[in-house]
Amino acid sequence: MIRWIQQPLMWVRAYTTSIAYLPSLLATLYITLGLLSVLPAGLLDPSSLPGSDLLKALTFKEHDTPRTLLAALVGGLISLMVFSFTMVMSVLTQAGAQFSHKLLLGLVTERHHQLVLGHYLGSLLFLLINLMVPNEGDAPTLWRSLAVYLGVLMMVNCLGMFIYFIHQASQSVQINAVARRLAGRTRASLSRLRERNRGNGYSDREVTRNDDHCQLLRARRRGYVQQVDFAALRALAIEHDMVVHLDFALGAFIVSGMPLMRIEWPNGLPQDLPQGSSAGDELDEAQQAELIKKLRAALGYLDGESVDDLHEHGLTQLMEVAIKALSPGINDPGTARLCLHQLTELLSERMLLPSCNCCVDDQKRVRVSWAMESFDSLLYRSISPILHYGRNDLSICLALLELLKTLSLLGAEPGHIALLQQHADKVVDAILAQADFEIDQRFIEQSLKAGHHQLSLPSTPW
Repeated sequence: MIRWIQQPLMWVRAYTTSIAYLPSLLATLYITLGLLSVLPAGLLDPSSLPGSDLLKALTFKEHDTPRTLLAALVGGLISLMVFSFTMVMSVLTQAGAQFSHKLLLGLVTERHHQLVLGHYLGSLLFLLINLMVPNEGDAPTLWRSLAVYLGVLMMVNCLGMFIYFIHQASQSVQINAVARRLAGRTRASLSRLRERNRGNGYSDREVTRNDDHCQLLRARRRGYVQQVDFAALRALAIEHDMVVHLDFALGAFIVSGMPLMRIEWPNGLPQDLPQGSSAGDELDEAQQAELIKKLRAALGYLDGESVDDLHEHGLTQLMEVAIKALSPGINDPGTARLCLHQLTELLSERMLLPSCNCCVDDQKRVRVSWAMESFDSLLYRSISPILHYGRNDLSICLALLELLKTLSLLGAEPGHIALLQQHADKVVDAILAQADFEIDQRFIEQSLKAGHHQLSLPSTPW
């Protein structure tokens, strides 16, 4: 039952996060207006309404006039749409070449882009409906005449949306906007993780596992597992008096047949759950199958990296944008430094984040456990590639050293300071390797002394 409920929810989420979400809603609204505008004639009599003289003047006298106007509006709107989305492809090509192809989906699915597309499509459908449905009588009615004027207003609105679209498209590919948007999504993901870890039932402790009492559940599909319903797994573990050990790291790519999770029972059975073994003396085959379905349904598969679900992907993408900017073909160290500034704030939040690697019941017994990437690993993956590609650029090395200095002021544990010191030693070695002249040595010495920090840096390295 859970699987049948979860699948429609996944479809709804895919629809609401796709580029077709807002355009389809707006198009439906415009189609409704178009159908109302071609209602049978006689709904409005100009002589019975206030300002009848003005309304009579607005009513078209010939059939060909509104049709010609509508045809001109349709042709102009199609040309406007072609030009707009040619510009979209140009913007996406530029963004993919300069930053990272992982960012393209986020640029396409932005709400303001969807709004523009929805107004374009809706206005075109409204005009086509009025153009295709013939007028009745010798001359257009007031109702149909007002519909044509409404179509003109829609075209004016599309012109305004076109100007708005040009502004937003040009702003969306600037590195400041790209880095700010990516950092904002990562920060929101960190905030959700922080709130989750503060809730009851989550803990950080050393988890032991007796493999002799574990049964293996293997994956049946491929994809990136980035969403796990820990509350559902915890409830199942409590209900059946078992412990669920996830065999993968969140965000890892899972292939079919790969070990997915291990179910630890008090009296452990050696067979694997998918092969139809007993999951306990109290469970029959139907109950076993239902339990397996519920365990699998708690995992959410995606086809790509989702920053909204895992903050690690946001840090990785910022790192990739930085090293892409340091490539010889682009050679833009300013973009790399901007990414390092965003990484400084995000890593500081991650360093202070209380970690959780298990769910516990009311008696504080572990019910669900998983592997969580340590801050040590995340810091290394975030800054080591940047140092590798930018070690010959003094500005990049100094920016990395500034990042480590800032983190040292926020480090709440002695282990953090020791870790940051090891990275600082690598960065300092890269900096000293560039001190070929006296002026370089003087500048580097001043930079090493600058700022407040808790690192041990050489004050006079010469």
